[in-house]
Amino acid sequence: MITASLTARRRTRELDDLAAGKQIDVIVVGGGATGAGCALDAASRGLTVALVEAHDLAFGTSRWSSKLVHGGLRYLAHGELGLAHESAVERNVLMTRTAPHLTRPMAQVFPAYGPATEPGHLLTRAGLHAGDALRRAARTPSSLLPRPRAVPSAEALALAPGLRRTGLRGGLLSFDGALTDDARLVVAIARTAAAHGASVLTRLSATRLYADRVVARDGMTGSTVELRAKQVVNATGVWAGSLAPSVRLRPSRGTHLVLDAERTGLGDTSVMVPVPGELNRFVLLLPQPGGRVYLGLTDEPLDGDPEDVPTVPQSDVAFLLEVASSILERRLTRDDVLGSFAGMRPLLEADGATADLSRNHAVLTDPDTGVLTVVGGKLTTYRKMAEDAVDAAVRSARLPAGRSRTSRLPLFGAASRSQLSVVDAPPRLVAKYGTEAPRVAALGEVDRELAEPVFAGTDVTAAEVVWAARHEGALDADDVLHRRTRLGLVPAEAEAARSRVDDLVARTTEGLRTLA
Repeated sequence: MITASLTARRRTRELDDLAAGKQIDVIVVGGGATGAGCALDAASRGLTVALVEAHDLAFGTSRWSSKLVHGGLRYLAHGELGLAHESAVERNVLMTRTAPHLTRPMAQVFPAYGPATEPGHLLTRAGLHAGDALRRAARTPSSLLPRPRAVPSAEALALAPGLRRTGLRGGLLSFDGALTDDARLVVAIARTAAAHGASVLTRLSATRLYADRVVARDGMTGSTVELRAKQVVNATGVWAGSLAPSVRLRPSRGTHLVLDAERTGLGDTSVMVPVPGELNRFVLLLPQPGGRVYLGLTDEPLDGDPEDVPTVPQSDVAFLLEVASSILERRLTRDDVLGSFAGMRPLLEADGATADLSRNHAVLTDPDTGVLTVVGGKLTTYRKMAEDAVDAAVRSARLPAGRSRTSRLPLFGAASRSQLSVVDAPPRLVAKYGTEAPRVAALGEVDRELAEPVFAGTDVTAAEVVWAARHEGALDADDVLHRRTRLGLVPAEAEAARSRVDDLVARTTEGLRTLA
């Protein structure tokens, strides 16, 4: 019987089976949103699939996003109407069909301090109304994402009390989509793929790719294995060129800071801060569940080889604090920074600044190996990227598969918003686990120890750690801290939780071995 549960035991069994020489239809390399999306797309078409990831699900760029599901407003300003429309359509797919449980509407205010005729204000207003036309074309209801409108200064301050009062003459209010957690989206995609029969193999580092096989090193045993398939797809993002040398990328770095919401003075409404001297570029203050605010983001060219976990330079910290402080009543300092993270955008090589490069994606064929590489794009359009990559794999290897089903395939835990509103579990858990939230909560009801937080001052319970190890493929404490609970976004919280999480993962893993 195929289940959606990802465990160390399942990983070992499925890897041994494939390493013994069994040939499958597709191997996807890369465990981010696009790679997991490829695995789901292929498996849901009835193809046999394995997903190979060097570290953990969402280890790379996918967990470092702004947590937005956006409708492509920025692309309109660059004249990329097709890309903006695609983004709006995929936002609608995520928010209304495949992942309502992991997405939410986010109000965003564009405060106005200059004259009403200022070019930047006029451009923003025109862009918001054009973006609303895309929302309507994508058939996203206004009850979910209301139409944009102008707001007076009193309402702007009610929405975002921390705004600087001097000179404020109102603003523009619009709505976009936001994720509860980008890493949890990837886990949900991978588990849904597993429920359709895909093998999800983390801690398996691909060293050489060919059209019909992958040579990889097993991070759990140190052994080298060769896995065979009719078509290999490279979905490793900014690392794609290291496995397919013909791929040419110009990665850029996007930095975010983690702040305490109370110290910023913001409520639940995000604030879009114009970058001085630039049109259509903003720094974002994005309130998150749990009393945090993400402040981002930069767009700087990446020099050298991409790091596994990108370093945040102090220049990025200074830039973000300076721009955000320009519209806040209280000036932000480095003492307000609880944590930081940076993601890398896998932009296709072209002339010009990285901030101006297209977010279009492409599926490329390596002329020497025949490996397919899907690259470019953005988190919101991961599903379409995956669909295009699997279409190419089907054509290339002449695989017996029909059209993609993923635009109407709910991810694990998904339900309509009305159904989610009556799920019998704490709202915090429903926002992370959807319809599975009662099962997570039940762990704490059966064993009161599991109902306790992993350290004083957090809402994350021991039950969530056990669930991650039993069902979500977490193999160690880092997987839980950094990709399942996101406590790792604030280093002090990760350190406070580590000992307890280490113990829970070890006990859960040992218990699963005993059951075997």
